[in-house]
Amino acid sequence: MAANTKDLTTGSIKKVLLSFAAPLFLSQLFQQLYNSADALIVGNFLGKEALAAVSSSGPLIHLFIGFFNGAATGAGVVISRYFGAQDRERVRKAIHTNVLFSLVCGLFLSLVGVLLTPHILRWMGTDPDVLPLSESYFRWYFAGAAAIVMYNVLKGVMTALGDSRRPLYYLIFSSVLNVLLDLLFVGALHGGVAAAALATTLSQGISALLCLVHLLQKDQIYTLKAKELKIDSAILREILRIGLPTGVQMSVISIANVLVQRNINSFGADAMAACGSYAKVEGFVFMPITCFSLALTTFISQNLGAGRLDRVKAGSRFGLLASVLAAESIGVAVFLLGPRLIGLFNSDPAVLAIGQKQCTIESLFFCMLAFSHTVAGICRGAGRAAVPMLVMLGVWCVLRIAYITIAMSLCHDIRLLFWAYPITWTISAAIFFLYYKRSNWLTVPKEA
Repeated sequence: MAANTKDLTTGSIKKVLLSFAAPLFLSQLFQQLYNSADALIVGNFLGKEALAAVSSSGPLIHLFIGFFNGAATGAGVVISRYFGAQDRERVRKAIHTNVLFSLVCGLFLSLVGVLLTPHILRWMGTDPDVLPLSESYFRWYFAGAAAIVMYNVLKGVMTALGDSRRPLYYLIFSSVLNVLLDLLFVGALHGGVAAAALATTLSQGISALLCLVHLLQKDQIYTLKAKELKIDSAILREILRIGLPTGVQMSVISIANVLVQRNINSFGADAMAACGSYAKVEGFVFMPITCFSLALTTFISQNLGAGRLDRVKAGSRFGLLASVLAAESIGVAVFLLGPRLIGLFNSDPAVLAIGQKQCTIESLFFCMLAFSHTVAGICRGAGRAAVPMLVMLGVWCVLRIAYITIAMSLCHDIRLLFWAYPITWTISAAIFFLYYKRSNWLTVPKEA
């Protein structure tokens, strides 16, 4: 077994999954902490208009970054499958194909993001008082989007090979660096929201560099070599077969969320600040969901590559149960502590009132969200990425948009917007449950 990799096809399933998922959980924790640091520092140093500009960035950023990161998931599945099958040559080809393709995509994203930011913000109906700040934040953020994409891609390579600890160490370093840069650029130097974006891209760029240095180590299964950076067409097709549906899935969810954000914007800066603050709180809910979803994707990919269907089935059951219980426990805490959590970002009474409404409506349905995301991770690990794409396209995009359009035409009440999430989470969870119980997802696809 190569250094800094981990074989998930042997040993106690619970211990293997938990030991692999724990660093992923901590990674998500630090990711969320430094995402929240932007909002905390901006909200307290620059006021609620600046907080609204930064906090409302989520849907738009996820629209662009989410697609490319979702596409990179396909590479992780392919690499894990080859690694589980002990096919070293194809592991190396998949890694080099993925890195080169992602670099080109990241540079393209930086260009498009910088050019289209003003147009998209206006389409979203961003409050005119907030628009200049939002435009400044987005442009600086997307200027460094290539570094952000490459960090996630290189981290994904290590995770696919069973190394979830080293990316955690790099993320801890970049999280601390991001907070320090925020305090320096925004607090001490009064650089404004553009400085907060610059702090984020710089810290993630350094993380990408650390990942790259690790992957340049000699004589490892993952060693990157400039002369081997070329596209293997057969492997790229396999990566895109899994990655494109995942990227589309993440993008269409973001499209629906951009529409939600547009409607939130129509309620003014207080609603933008409140919902942005709530999104930071909700981000902590995604930590157990994401860590188990990612862990299961790698676990299932490796075990299917090794032909261990018994471990795939047992591991998926354990991961689902753990993810749902963890998410719902956090949901209860958010329900009870909502006002205090929102108040960390901004103490304005109007902001607190709106944030509390959102906490009350959405938090107890986090179990449905967890079940949907975890089954989606299972499907991706099994090479069936089209399934979560279709479910989430139909429910989290089309149905959610239809509901919002009808609800807002009948009554301009922000609570109706908040209900769009619990309703669609519950419907998707029901569909995923039926698929999980009745389909043949355990069978390895012929294309794999």
